Amino acid sequence: MTGDLFASGGETGRLMAALDWARTDLGPVSGWPQSLRAAVRIVLSSRYPMLLLWGSDFTQLYNDAYSALIGDRHPAALGLDVRITLAEGWDVLRPLISEAMATGVASWVPALQLLLNRSGYREEAYFSVSHAPARDDDGVTVGVLTVCSEVTEQVVGERRLRLLRELSAGGALDDVDRTCAGLCDAIGEHPLDVPFAAVYLREGGVLRRVATTGAAARALPAEIHDHDHWGVRAAAATGEVQVTDVGGRITVPAGPWNDPVRVTLAQPLPAAGPGEPVGVLLAGVSPSRALDDTYRSFFALLGQQVAVAVRTARAYQEERARAAALAELDRAKTDFFTNVSHEFRTPLTLMLGPLADALADPAAPLDPVQRQRVDTAWRNAGRMLSLVNDLLTFSSVEAGRARANPAGLDLPAVTRELTAVFRAAVERAGLRLVVDCPPLPRPVAVDPEHWERIVTNLLSNALKFTFVGEIRVALHAGPDAVRLTVGDTGIGVDPAELPHLFDRFHRVRGARSRSHEGTGIGLALVRELTRLQGGDVTVDSTPGKGTTFTVTLPWAAVDATDVPRTADPQPLAAARAAVREATGWLDDHNVPGTASGTAAGAGTAAGAGTATESAGGGSEVRILVADDNADMRAYLTRLLTAQGWSVRTAGDGEAALRSIRADLPDLLITDVMMPRSDGFTLVRALRREEATRRLPILMLSARAGEDSGVEGFDAGADDYIVKPFTAADLIARVRTGLRLAGLSTAAGPRPAAPAGSATAPPGPAAAPDRNEATDRVAAAGTAGATAPAGAAGPPAAVTARTADAPGTGHPGAAGSETEVAGRAVVIPGQAASAPAPPAAGSGGGLPDADVVWIYPLAPSAAGAVRNDLRAVLPEDTIDPDLLYDLQIAATEAVNNAVEHAQQPSRPHIEVRLRARDGLIRIEVQDFGTWRARPPARDRGRGAVLMNAFGDVQVTPSSTGTLVTIERRWRA
Repeated sequence: MTGDLFASGGETGRLMAALDWARTDLGPVSGWPQSLRAAVRIVLSSRYPMLLLWGSDFTQLYNDAYSALIGDRHPAALGLDVRITLAEGWDVLRPLISEAMATGVASWVPALQLLLNRSGYREEAYFSVSHAPARDDDGVTVGVLTVCSEVTEQVVGERRLRLLRELSAGGALDDVDRTCAGLCDAIGEHPLDVPFAAVYLREGGVLRRVATTGAAARALPAEIHDHDHWGVRAAAATGEVQVTDVGGRITVPAGPWNDPVRVTLAQPLPAAGPGEPVGVLLAGVSPSRALDDTYRSFFALLGQQVAVAVRTARAYQEERARAAALAELDRAKTDFFTNVSHEFRTPLTLMLGPLADALADPAAPLDPVQRQRVDTAWRNAGRMLSLVNDLLTFSSVEAGRARANPAGLDLPAVTRELTAVFRAAVERAGLRLVVDCPPLPRPVAVDPEHWERIVTNLLSNALKFTFVGEIRVALHAGPDAVRLTVGDTGIGVDPAELPHLFDRFHRVRGARSRSHEGTGIGLALVRELTRLQGGDVTVDSTPGKGTTFTVTLPWAAVDATDVPRTADPQPLAAARAAVREATGWLDDHNVPGTASGTAAGAGTAAGAGTATESAGGGSEVRILVADDNADMRAYLTRLLTAQGWSVRTAGDGEAALRSIRADLPDLLITDVMMPRSDGFTLVRALRREEATRRLPILMLSARAGEDSGVEGFDAGADDYIVKPFTAADLIARVRTGLRLAGLSTAAGPRPAAPAGSATAPPGPAAAPDRNEATDRVAAAGTAGATAPAGAAGPPAAVTARTADAPGTGHPGAAGSETEVAGRAVVIPGQAASAPAPPAAGSGGGLPDADVVWIYPLAPSAAGAVRNDLRAVLPEDTIDPDLLYDLQIAATEAVNNAVEHAQQPSRPHIEVRLRARDGLIRIEVQDFGTWRARPPARDRGRGAVLMNAFGDVQVTPSSTGTLVTIERRWRA
């Protein structure tokens, strides 16, 4: 029994199995309660760091992942009181653990600072920690289950990057001593990384101390001549870093716990070109952090930035060499940004990689709470990477390495999509966004990524400096060129500043803006990227009235006649990152209520209290869009009707509720913030009514943040999208909601009821019974979300792959040779054709069948399998409801094979249908390894659907995964 309990725990499990637990407070394993055994199995089977504290003595049980976090405290900590193992951090941990045990409510701290002595010194460490109560067999809280991950590198890295950014933004003064004093003041704001510092500059044969920070720095020598005990002279002479033991020369308490500084580092300040360093930065090393490669790289970047500032100040003082010095400064700044970007790519990679692995690991799937936390960290690390990529792009342009890769685009459509990404942020700021991008006479050849950066930078700039009025985006063709204009009614630019507006790193001093952050390279990047397309950009501005940028692309440079046409791209990471940054500017004082009323009022007038129809080709799928913004309603209507869906709209929550009560749609898309009745109120009202409580609801909101999403789900929404969103994301979410209701167009129209059955209501209500399909899903909901399809293999997930599927009409002839030949149909033991169905209306019953189809590993397989099932199982031989259910289940299985099969050994999927003695079995076989989907809100609805419409078994193996669906048929 002991071996079975610890079998899944790896090395730590083996140590636990060998431990004499009778000598611990837990007693022998044979006497452990079932609740403790279950908790131990959970801990040992997880690849995420987990710690179980059990009993009044807080006895520790943990897994391999956690053992790595406590260093040399392992394995002695097993079975030991945590107050002994983590004595130095107990003052911090005790209130969190006590609260979880006293209240029975879990807690979470995203970056908990702990003092650990795990590597021979008192270490500053940070952890993302959750404490949840652990209960015994009687439900009494007797311990705590701790789930944690170390985020020390992330916290410390962000802190150091903030210091470097502050130094870079400090600007240059015209006096060397004052410049160094300002730098030291900035460094002094970060004592955890630099306990003290002093700047020594070379003056003749002497190194003079010109600025200090920290009390201990004043005890350092004012001048250094021939030699010293601090390594300053050696660093200045050799250009190499010198690390020195402090010894007993000074006593400096530092770090979070005032441990004495033991080591100093002398960092050379490099000259602009070849030659001796201009000076040395002498800094104390934190006693709470190891002087590893990352710490050394930070000091190197710190020294480089100080050197840049010193050289800049000297350039102002040395009037005769001013021009050359400024040129070197520009190069040094570019090099600095490049170095920062490259240096931080390593820790970012080490954050993004493990986080993505944790999200996509099918062997150790995260629970919903942990998945949300890891996904949050993953997305924010991606935002940091976006900034790094921007800096590298500019460095590449500056160095002349950037090249345009033109492609033939529908430029107006691409531009409209990019502006749509910004719409939520612009309207949240109380501004109007006016877009005028009519079709051009022919495609334009530009680099899609460059065009995205050009448009997003101009829109970001307009939003940053506009507080009242509107932002206008227009794209028109002239006889000689295509012109994009981005205008605003913002603060305008002083005429004296206009010639420098496109200079790199130029900032208009004293200008009112929503944020003073920024690298100063946005407009310079616009000009350089425009020139790479063969065009140019100009600006016209009037102070107090606004600014207009005009991007001109001559037809001679962007003619797409000989350039291959490409699919218009969806907005890329640069646009999303720009909007995320702009959203951060829009706090309360930057969003005047008087300005927001105009846009909101227009939307309300257009739709409040009414419902308007937008035909979607007579589709059975009907969607209601509730949003107070007329432009957003039009945008959503265009996206949805393009999918063949019927759309009607409402301008507020009250109008939407009246419309739904009058005519129940198949899915509701509602905004959160609306007049008269907001989205949360609407959703709660719908969930209270029996007729509407199962209606799929998708909420849209400009209110970013986890809390807003939680509020939406708590209100009863099925899904929640934060603006801005991509068209592809919206369509995929809508398809998921429709599948959940049994109404997706990807599953095909539900067959009409057989003759003699109850008469169905006319019109759209004759579509498949929503409540019946939803009841089946609900019946399987609890089990389907946790066990059947997911127990034997990775969870299936609803995807948008069926967008490429062909239509769902009947094939010409059941099992025709022409149709099946392209898919290499094989029928074991029979002729290569499907069984012929009985004559229509004969009621001859279900024929026996054994058919194998081979489909390419592509989205089109979903549509093909629906058609083939209908051909082999025609409606006059099988109950239409059963055929419909089998089509949905098989489609989901095929979709999951296409979506999740990774690195397949064969480029196809095999689907086998067996019908014999009233039992129908469908087998879907792929030949790849499974891949879990990253999004945090993937709920495994595909698995729920398959289980609702058939008995499902998932059998994974090293060569692929087999999904088996069975249904009993009765004549």
